[in-house]
Amino acid sequence: MTVSDESHWDDVYERSGPAGVSWFQPEPTMSLTLIERLGLERDAAILDVGGGASTLVDRLLAGGFRDVTVLDLSRTALEVTQARLAPTERAHWLHRDIRSWTPQARYDVWHDRAVFHFMVDAADRERYLSALNTGVRPGGHVVIATFASDGPDHCSGLPVLRCNAEDIAAALGPRFTVVDTMREEHTTPAGVIQPFTWVVARAGG
Repeated sequence: MTVSDESHWDDVYERSGPAGVSWFQPEPTMSLTLIERLGLERDAAILDVGGGASTLVDRLLAGGFRDVTVLDLSRTALEVTQARLAPTERAHWLHRDIRSWTPQARYDVWHDRAVFHFMVDAADRERYLSALNTGVRPGGHVVIATFASDGPDHCSGLPVLRCNAEDIAAALGPRFTVVDTMREEHTTPAGVIQPFTWVVARAGG
């Protein structure tokens, strides 16, 4: 299996349910905290990469944001969230593989909790970062999280990168200036602690 195998992720969601996957959070507290610190206008364009069944889109819409896009490789995960949202809550949905996707818009925030750390292959990372650089407008921000250096080395049967803030900053490259870093101790539904590294970086021109 590879990160690009859609059926793998559909099977994970169908087998465990959206509240049973290891990355499930009842509330996306860290994501919301870091996004709110940016002081965005409510018409800011926000992209949630790998948002799937996450409740982040619900919370952003409830907070007044009007331009939220969720991208995920798993159609099953996207359908879970689409069914959960009220008809009056509007978001944009992209069923895409991030590594073969060319953004058609530019975003004020590129949010990614735990997709980049599946880019263990250098070519995958290059494709991901190409999409990121295309998709983030000058002055926009990346809010990104991976397993920390002392975190798990696999997730859902796949190998992952383990990064500290310096690793993520180096991957983003000189266009981006780190403005915030955090460590999160995520507790999985099974009660296992998974350390995450969070980085917020601002894009230059």
